[in-house]
Amino acid sequence: MQERQVTIGRETFKVPNPFLVLATQNPIETEGTYPLPEAQVDRFMLKVLVGYPTTTEEFVIVERMTGLMQAVQKVLTTDQLVGLQQETDRVYADPALIEYAVRLVTATRKPKDIGLKEVERYIMFGASPRASINLILTARALAFVRGRDYALPQDVFDMALDVIRHRLVLSYEALSDNVSSDDILKKILDRIPLPVVPLHERISTRVDA
Repeated sequence: MQERQVTIGRETFKVPNPFLVLATQNPIETEGTYPLPEAQVDRFMLKVLVGYPTTTEEFVIVERMTGLMQAVQKVLTTDQLVGLQQETDRVYADPALIEYAVRLVTATRKPKDIGLKEVERYIMFGASPRASINLILTARALAFVRGRDYALPQDVFDMALDVIRHRLVLSYEALSDNVSSDDILKKILDRIPLPVVPLHERISTRVDA
């Protein structure tokens, strides 16, 4: 995935840009599917939980699938998508946000350091540094979608579950006590306060010829 290339035998193929890997997990049917190794799972930026739709959403799904199919329309080109990715890379993330992200991730490895010794027995392995990196990357992307060129603590907070949940390796005790990654992460998010970050102001200088 991150190498952005695939090798078959002795021949290597570069993947196109943009490139996306999407994996699905069915909680009901497991025959013929195998859990990925932890190191592979860690390479995925997000794990998003998709539940059943609301009644309104399901009505729209049924109406759309049983009616006449509308022609597919192009929304944007791949070049435009790459351009949006480049704009996201320019979103400002204050060092206090990076410190906050690191504190959240570190707490999954040493929960007793923030007064959560009771959850320590539920975690075999905490999140890796990839979690800290992706917390900032996704917070910047969320800020961009929300119409800002700077990220706020709330952006990091809002992405924490999706970024970290699949990176925790839980113990058998957690399974027996019906404790999920989200249960642990919510305790950590409640314990670590959001940092106070001043709004980032960009100063532009215009020189008249």
